[in-house]
Parts: sequence; structure tokens; C-alpha cells
Amino acid sequence: MSAPSSFRTSSILYPVALLLVSMLSIQAGASLAKSLFPAIGATGATALRLGFGTVLLWVVFRPWKMDWRALPWPMLLGYGLSLGTMNTLFYIALQTVPLGLAVALEFTGPLAVAVLGSRRPRDLVWAGLAIAGLLLLVPWPGSQAALDPVGMACALGAGVCWALYILFGQKAGAEHGAQTVALGSTIACVVAVPWGVAHAGMALFTPALLPAALGVAVLSMALPYSLEMMALTRLPARTFGMLMSLEPALGALCGMLLLHEQLRPLQWLAIVAVIAASAGATLGARAPVTAPVPD
Repeated sequence: MSAPSSFRTSSILYPVALLLVSMLSIQAGASLAKSLFPAIGATGATALRLGFGTVLLWVVFRPWKMDWRALPWPMLLGYGLSLGTMNTLFYIALQTVPLGLAVALEFTGPLAVAVLGSRRPRDLVWAGLAIAGLLLLVPWPGSQAALDPVGMACALGAGVCWALYILFGQKAGAEHGAQTVALGSTIACVVAVPWGVAHAGMALFTPALLPAALGVAVLSMALPYSLEMMALTRLPARTFGMLMSLEPALGALCGMLLLHEQLRPLQWLAIVAVIAASAGATLGARAPVTAPVPD
């Protein structure tokens, strides 16, 4: 009896480890991208991330093998446009908002999808908890820890785009799976790359920035997307969604360790509220969100 029990334990721990590594990789990539802001700005960093990341995703998922005539192009267009806008807004938010808080604000997007997908009265509690957490972050007049309202608005806007990314992505990838990620990322480049080039100009092509840009692309896109696809095939959807709820906490942790960002107690409480709301909504959702994390 011990062997089957040990096998079941390892079969669960392996995809859980994959997902945790994936989430840590995304947040480490965001931290590395923030180090590029002084040289090329947030939009420039977004352009490099999506540009290099898209090339890597094409190598990993090989979308040229698909029958492009059968693809749901309207859904793919919405998927890619929401991905490009989301990445750009999130990086703009990181200019003035700590990483963990930006992730928590952005997380309201998938949280809203989970709550609306459940349609159970008790899920109003989770929505209320998330709202309470967000109210803790509002830059009230006289607050000693007031956050930049423009940065907060960009993070919330990224959350709206994340919700659209999920809805479009579920339909676009229903029949074609992970390969649609590479195509969606290509469309996202149409949004982000011209914006970044217009802002940063020739600084984007500085050779000294290329190692960091490649690091961001690997950590933020190629590695986590690949690991998440592997975890998705081995984990129940609810377990996947529950683990994804840890994303804001991991973002705050990476912000502390890699960017030396310090959060106040109320800000930590806001992150905990968003995590609890997301976990509760995921448990109650009829169709838990399983789209890859695109931060």
C-alpha cells in the first residue's frame, strides 16, 4: 500500500512544484524588467520582453505546424490585443507601485472572472473581501503610504485586460491549446513593440541590454508558460486556481528580496485579502480559471 500512496504524493507534488517555480519565475522576470526602466522605460522593457519572448515561444510551441485557416482569428485577435495592452499597463504601473501591490491590483481581473463564473450568493462575500482589500490601498488624503493613483489605475487596467485575456484565451485555445499562446504573443507585439520603440528609440538596441532582455523573456514568458502547460495537464483545475492565488504574495516576496521594496502592514493585509478572495472564489467557481499567468 505504501508504494501507491508514495506515487500519488509524488504525482501531486511534481506539478505543484512546477507551478510554484513558474510563478516565482514570472515575478523574478518582472523584477529584472524593472531594472531596465531607467534605461528604456516601462514601454521599452515591455517591447523587449514580448519581442524576445515571442521568438522563444515560437521555438517552444512551433505554431507553424497548425492549420492557420481553421483558427478562430477573432478570438485570437482579442487574446493578443488584451495580452499586449495588459503587459504594457502592468509595467507602467511598476514604475510607481511596488511589485506585490501591482500584482494584487492586477489580480482583480481573474478574480472577477471567477466570481462571475460562480453565480453563487456566497461569492459576494469574496467580492466584498477583495473590495475591502483594494480600499486599504486607496491613496486617501493625508495617508503616509499613499500610492500613485495613476500607477494604481494602470494596474487595475491591466487586471481588466487580464480578464479579457482569459475569456478570449479560453475560446482561442479550446481546440488548439498551447500553440495559440505563441500566435497571441505575436499579435501582442503589434501593440507593445511600436509603443516601446516610439518611447525608447535606438536605446532598445543597446547591446549591453540584450542579456537582461533575454533574461526577462525567459523568466517572464518562455519558462513559466511551458511549466504551466505541464502543470495544467497534471493538476485538477481547482487546485491550479488555488495555487495561482499565491501570485500576489510571491510578487511581494520578490519585490522585497530583489527590489528591496518594503510594504506597510495595511498593504500586506490588502494582499492577504485579495489572496483569500481569489482562493474562495476559485473554490466556488463552476469553471475555474486555468489560463496561464501573463504578468
